[in-house]
Amino acid sequence: MKNMSRNKKGNSSKTKIIVPIVVIALLFLGIGVGMGYFKKNLYTVMKVPAFELTDQNNKKITDKDMLGKVYLVEFFFSKCPTICPVMNRNMRAIEDEISDPDFGIISISIDPENDTPELLKEHAERIGAKSPNWHFLTGNRDYIGKLADQFNIYVGDKEDESESLNHSGMIALVDKEGNIRCRYNKENMPILYYSGLNYEDPDGTVPKLNGKYHPDREILIEDIRKLLK
Repeated sequence: MKNMSRNKKGNSSKTKIIVPIVVIALLFLGIGVGMGYFKKNLYTVMKVPAFELTDQNNKKITDKDMLGKVYLVEFFFSKCPTICPVMNRNMRAIEDEISDPDFGIISISIDPENDTPELLKEHAERIGAKSPNWHFLTGNRDYIGKLADQFNIYVGDKEDESESLNHSGMIALVDKEGNIRCRYNKENMPILYYSGLNYEDPDGTVPKLNGKYHPDREILIEDIRKLLK
């Protein structure tokens, strides 16, 4: 009886040791799987706002025309002397890298009074845009301002002369079903939008017009490829 009692106590002790080990192992496995999920999957931000504008070829382009394509959306203007040329160059680099008929770019002018279809066509040729799916869009400024608000991408108030041509360097990534998508950051929080800017540092914390780093360009290329599969 004493031996049996000792065995029971021994088995109980082993169980007490094994159970926490198993729990810890499962916890680490869960963390690993979770990290893998966040790396491989993209967050759905919202449905892309409906839009209808005119491109550089005088053709009406709507959100429905872009269904079935993975595409980027930016707000810019052709005479912008600061961040727009940087954004355009990064878009061009992405266009060259992807080179897929199911990939497109939507560049919406916030200066439609100047950016007519004819001028936007010249701008597209000047920066070397090649894809027929890269649409430089123009239209009514009030409509474009409201559209930017629906995208949650900052564009300055038209009525404020000092602000009217200010805009964000953020880019929306849209999937084939018309959903705005994004990846998760290191804290597993959705980034919502990608930056079209250059930076002084590889981590993308100090924006600089002639910065040699453009970390979001690289991750955009990765995420576009995920959505094209």
